[in-house]
Amino acid sequence: MDSDDNRVLVTGATGTVGSRVVGALADWAGTVRAATRDPDETSVSAADETVAFDFERPETWGPAFEGVDRLFLVRPPAISRVGESILPAIDAAGRVGVEHVVVLSVLGAENIPLLPHRRIEKHLQGSSLDWTFLRASFFMENLVETHGQEIVERGELVVPAGDGATSFVAADDVAAVGTRVLTASGHRNRAYDLTGPAALTYHEVAATLGTVLDHDVQYTEPSLLEFVRHSRIGRPWGLTVVMVGLYTTARLGLAERVSVDAERVLGRPPTALAPWAGANRDAFEATGARVS
Repeated sequence: MDSDDNRVLVTGATGTVGSRVVGALADWAGTVRAATRDPDETSVSAADETVAFDFERPETWGPAFEGVDRLFLVRPPAISRVGESILPAIDAAGRVGVEHVVVLSVLGAENIPLLPHRRIEKHLQGSSLDWTFLRASFFMENLVETHGQEIVERGELVVPAGDGATSFVAADDVAAVGTRVLTASGHRNRAYDLTGPAALTYHEVAATLGTVLDHDVQYTEPSLLEFVRHSRIGRPWGLTVVMVGLYTTARLGLAERVSVDAERVLGRPPTALAPWAGANRDAFEATGARVS
């Protein structure tokens, strides 16, 4: 399948997973086209091409999709009404020759009809396009990007997950699976649940981070109301609402499922939290000043 005539378009090319997909495709024989809202301001050096693309600007769709046969689709978090933008963009992609759409979805999406990711999945399942759904668990990277400063400076992990466990997955593993299904045969019209090798309680997460960072980290186990009050200063209200929803799934025991799909696709076990945290110690250090 791999040839110089193949071209993949990666949306969300500067994001957590999209950027890693672009990088992982560096040795692929085809052409990698990165989609950004403004390529003049944000060029993706690892890609062969960078184009303007915005799900909410239909005039950008045609030039971005031209010559593309595979699409890596990441729903921008700000877009919840996918029927007005993302679904029409998928239809437009199919009309101009895109054959295969790989969707970054979320673990359990098939059971949540109102979830935007599920609406995208159902739309593709009813289309003539080939598809692959990557239903990813919580990203380990959120521990740095969202909670890193409190973990480092205050030694606290503040999330309203109760005693629930989460099967954290590394974004590098999700990107590696995405790259494999984009470039190899045998993965079309399949859904993969992507998790880490184990489900961990947040007490276990805090203990692991404390060991790696060489200082005590405590999981404070706040109630939902306590978490909202805690987040009131310094965190946008919209983000707080999203986090409450996400951590409620863990609180209810809905985020603990462990899958072997990543290992089957990659031929190796997915990354565990402790080695991931060790490899990202500098990233934690950059969020504060307590790492010794």
